[in-house]
Amino acid sequence: MQDEVKQLLETARAAIKSAQNLEALNQIRVQYLGRKGILSQKLSGIKDLPEQERREAGKILNSAKKELEEILFSREQELGKEIEQAERKQKIDVTLPGFGIQRGSRHPVRMMLSEIVEIFEGMGFWIEEGPDAETDFFNFTALNFPIDHPARDMQATFYLENGLLLRTHTSPVQIRAMSKLKPPLRVICPGRVYRCDADTSHSPMFYQLEGFMVDKHINFAHLKGVLYEFLKNVFGSGIKVRFRPSFFPFTEPSAEVDIGCLICGGKGCSACKQSGWMEVLGAGMIHPNVLRNVGYDPEELSGFAFGLGIDRLTMLRYKVEHIRMFYENDLRFLKQFY
Repeated sequence: MQDEVKQLLETARAAIKSAQNLEALNQIRVQYLGRKGILSQKLSGIKDLPEQERREAGKILNSAKKELEEILFSREQELGKEIEQAERKQKIDVTLPGFGIQRGSRHPVRMMLSEIVEIFEGMGFWIEEGPDAETDFFNFTALNFPIDHPARDMQATFYLENGLLLRTHTSPVQIRAMSKLKPPLRVICPGRVYRCDADTSHSPMFYQLEGFMVDKHINFAHLKGVLYEFLKNVFGSGIKVRFRPSFFPFTEPSAEVDIGCLICGGKGCSACKQSGWMEVLGAGMIHPNVLRNVGYDPEELSGFAFGLGIDRLTMLRYKVEHIRMFYENDLRFLKQFY
């Protein structure tokens, strides 16, 4: 009997010690001392023992019951103090000074986008918009992309299950706008674009702005004049600008436009890939095939188009070395742009 009760007490002590709240402690109390509890059942069974064993068994069981009640009471007091301390921490002290409401601000990329739109609106351009999920026709075919062009590959474009794709540039809006409007046109098309690309200066989702002008007698000099004026407004009159011959399916002739890297001052850094220059624009004269695809006569009309990355210009404006920082939602970073 004595060994059995000793083992029972050890088990009960361990259970009581591990109880994390009053509800669990009460369940242990009922388990051992309740009406049908383990110890209560043993006390009730004393009457069935031989007469010479009853006194000793009663002494052992009553002693165990008393000890168990003391352990339960002690643990109950401990839990009560823990609960009181937790409640005290949760209470609001109205005498303490309050916390000021943090001021929000616009995202730096959106701030840059608004500034760029304002500059072009000052030059007579207006805004047209289009869907993020595009058809292959508007995103590639109408823009003179060959059927085997690498931009159509899965590695470069996000294709959707419904036959659409996430637009890889804002140029589809150019097709949509020219299809419904008659020249003369001065249009900008800002919005999100998506590509399978990620490094220091590229992100799978980023903001781009397409711009184009269509009228009679538009030439490359008009394009250079608009872009020089734009870049000087954004980065100041001392900005270095260069045009490099390039190729785009939807423009001919085509050019890449670079500016001197403002992050390293032209010395070379990770953002400009150690070249001292950073590409900010792609531009050129609208290809005659594109004009024909929207019903324009390239013998009567001409135009230019350009596309720029808003995120990359924001990096240069604020000397941010990695485009990823714009999308990490780190308030320590974003608060610097109030």
